[in-house]
Amino acid sequence: MSIKYSFAPIASASARVLILGSMPGEASLAQQQYYAHPRNSFWYIIEQLFDVSSPLTYAHRKQLLLDNNIAVWDVLKACVREGSLDSSIQSDSIVANDFEAFFSEHKKISHVFFNGARAEQEFTRQVMQQAPIQARALEYLRLPSTSPAHAAMSREQKLEEWRIIADLVDA
Repeated sequence: MSIKYSFAPIASASARVLILGSMPGEASLAQQQYYAHPRNSFWYIIEQLFDVSSPLTYAHRKQLLLDNNIAVWDVLKACVREGSLDSSIQSDSIVANDFEAFFSEHKKISHVFFNGARAEQEFTRQVMQQAPIQARALEYLRLPSTSPAHAAMSREQKLEEWRIIADLVDA
């Protein structure tokens, strides 16, 4: 098994919301795009939240996030994992991203949303103990995973849970 590496964040200095995944899956790594698996609901949900009527290109999707003060990143910088499932991540191989540097560069972030349980779990384990005071004061909420592996909820049910993000950035 080989080491997998995540991407740089999609973020601007004006970001107020941070959405954290765990680690890009194989389709995302192959395409070098966040949430590239065609059955992952992430981009569908984001486009629905902001009333986009037809699917956007990846460049336009990134711009949509930036225009709405949303940052996207992953908790893990690197790990060993076979396949795409979070459950296949070897815990002893995990290296977290540098959140101290991220939060010092993105001081307007007030809310962090986790795209699923593993992102929240690893952030709590790997980051919160060493997190700067600014990060400890943020609002945190786990949302249902947009992964096709999380089939207990429909896309529309997930969308309803994710609406909190649009409500927050519109406020």
